[in-house]
Amino acid sequence: MTDKISRRDFLKLAGVGAATTAVLTGCGPASRYVTREPYVKMPEYTYNGLSTYYATTCRECSAGCGLIVRTFQGRAIKVEGNQNNPVNLGKTCARGQISLHGLYNPDRVQNPGKHVRGENVFSSDKGAGFQELTWLDVTNIVADALTKNQPDEVAFLVGMAPDHLFDLVTDLTQTIGAPAPVRFGALGMFEARTTLMKAAQELFGQSGLPFFDIGNADLVISFGANFLETWLSPVAQTRGYSQLRKGKNGRRGYFVQLEPRMSQTGAKADEWVPLAAGSEAPVALAIGRLLAEARGISLPPAFANADVNAALSAAGVNPESIQHLVDLITASERPVFIPGGAALAQNNGLQTAEAVLALNAFVGNLGQSGGVFLSAIAPLADEYHRPASAKEMADFVGKLKSGRVKTLFIHGVNPVFELPKSLGFADALANVPQVISFATFPDETAVQADYVFPDHHSLESWGYQKVATGASSSVLSGSQPVIVPFFNTKSTVDVLLAAAQQAGGSLAAALPFKDEVEFLQSKLVNLINESDGFFSAPEINTFTAYFQQHGGWWKTTDDRVAPSSADVLNRSLNAAAARLDGDGEFFFVPFVSPILGEAGANKPWLQEVPDPTTTVMWNTWVEINPDTAAKLGVDNGDVVKVTSAYGEVEASVYKYPAIRPDTIAMPFGQGHTAYGQFAQGRGVNPADLFGASMNEAGDLAFAGLRVRVEKTGKTKPLARMESALGVYGFDAK
Repeated sequence: MTDKISRRDFLKLAGVGAATTAVLTGCGPASRYVTREPYVKMPEYTYNGLSTYYATTCRECSAGCGLIVRTFQGRAIKVEGNQNNPVNLGKTCARGQISLHGLYNPDRVQNPGKHVRGENVFSSDKGAGFQELTWLDVTNIVADALTKNQPDEVAFLVGMAPDHLFDLVTDLTQTIGAPAPVRFGALGMFEARTTLMKAAQELFGQSGLPFFDIGNADLVISFGANFLETWLSPVAQTRGYSQLRKGKNGRRGYFVQLEPRMSQTGAKADEWVPLAAGSEAPVALAIGRLLAEARGISLPPAFANADVNAALSAAGVNPESIQHLVDLITASERPVFIPGGAALAQNNGLQTAEAVLALNAFVGNLGQSGGVFLSAIAPLADEYHRPASAKEMADFVGKLKSGRVKTLFIHGVNPVFELPKSLGFADALANVPQVISFATFPDETAVQADYVFPDHHSLESWGYQKVATGASSSVLSGSQPVIVPFFNTKSTVDVLLAAAQQAGGSLAAALPFKDEVEFLQSKLVNLINESDGFFSAPEINTFTAYFQQHGGWWKTTDDRVAPSSADVLNRSLNAAAARLDGDGEFFFVPFVSPILGEAGANKPWLQEVPDPTTTVMWNTWVEINPDTAAKLGVDNGDVVKVTSAYGEVEASVYKYPAIRPDTIAMPFGQGHTAYGQFAQGRGVNPADLFGASMNEAGDLAFAGLRVRVEKTGKTKPLARMESALGVYGFDAK
């Protein structure tokens, strides 16, 4: 098969029975010893004219959806969902489908090297800004960083996903006495995940990420949660939405979305109620008061502070709209209320989350079909572990600014782009003597690093990911390489393991693994004796073969937790509207692009996919109500300047009727200054307008801004599905 191992020895390593079959398709642990050849030199186990399929995990967001990748003659050619994975059950979103554009991206970092900060150069043949190194050099550099600095002078910043790399870094930092790794991602910030979890903790007295059983409800009322787009686990929630629409007993489920700007999720709703930004908490409590009156029962203390008239005034809606919602709830058997996204990204976001969750307790749906649960804890996890909040990131930036950190390792996150400029991350890097990036792509943070040691693409990688929510069972999604790595990249886990051995001493003893798969097996061995998994095996090699063949391991039981409702309604909840930041005339509602997400701008197919509500492609736009646009004297394609107390950006107008006249909106996902040819220099980043205001949970109050809008006199037509103007330079109508 290769010069490293014979076919006979390869089969011996695989074990016997089904495990051998799994390895023959590249799924087993022994396959890491096989040199996978490009299609011009076919490996023995790949046949001309036949496809080979690999089960792995999508890494385009942190949801942990399972994938099946079809390969043909050594090339990955199609991605579909893994029908067995409980998170997505065979479905994928646009980003999952187009993950191949990351794998084949021409702008990937191809070799490890020493990098000149600020230089957007990642190849030795393109200038002096990048000096290529060997992987042996890399091992020495990382080992020196771990041993020659004091433990508290080393810091790790990693992406949102609780994966095997996070587990390794956790073990490493515990061994040397360094601070625990920090996890962050822009999606976690826009989801206001910390706020949601803190509200659940305070109301129910239990830690966990709420799970909303959309599929078994007959009425869904969402306060700002764009659960069909980018919030928490959108593919799983879309499956639930489909089930809601199919209905039960001949009754189709009903859906109402409350938000100032109609999102893609709101466009799928039966009704859209355009609440003013920051008014969600008083409206939720007002609904609770009116519901108690409609039922003829005593008013629970949770809703005692509700002032219906004040809530209606703050929300800018008429009384009939709220009374209609109460009538829908009264007629419903299984209503569920969902708080999320921009509704929680206010200074009163924690109060909003608590008020909406209290409505669920009031209708008695906690732990019931169609109601609210706490998500199952993933295998290999002792408890829920959320990504860092904006407050924790601000503290982390403060530590960098102080000069206490001598070496910063960064993997799977691009904070120079994703964090608001007001937090000062880019400036703080100037006080860190050594910044090491493991970036796969030449992003903005890699530009500011001293070294770039590129990791494999996710479709070239081994691993696992603990699933935070989206399935009723406890899920560990698995990853494996589907093709041989294209470039001179290396697994970050392998780099750290090699550096640990180079460092010697207690670190080498604590991490004695010769490679990434052996480390994975050291974790997976804890699952062998679990009796409620959907497969079992007598020893670790066979177990790992099954794990790779099926794309993970999950339980067959419903592991969701029923929240306690004992004291929820006896709490006095705050009904005040949000306090907004700034003196502009418009509410500002930023939202994550449902197509690009936070990191999809470097994939041309995603750039070419029309936005679901505006059909705009390849750019950033400002959504303005047509009546407001008329008053401002602007039209589609006119460039306006949007100014907050913290920054300003310019973008083209899109007249959008499904937005309040006092509100403007802008998608997040464009505005890169690096990140490759398809992303760089395209659009603007609305995070440049954000301040550092936070709610009580520590999440950024990014939706609590007021901004000014001014004409610039410039025009820049937007590329839309109806016209190719702006992309190709001609009008295709």
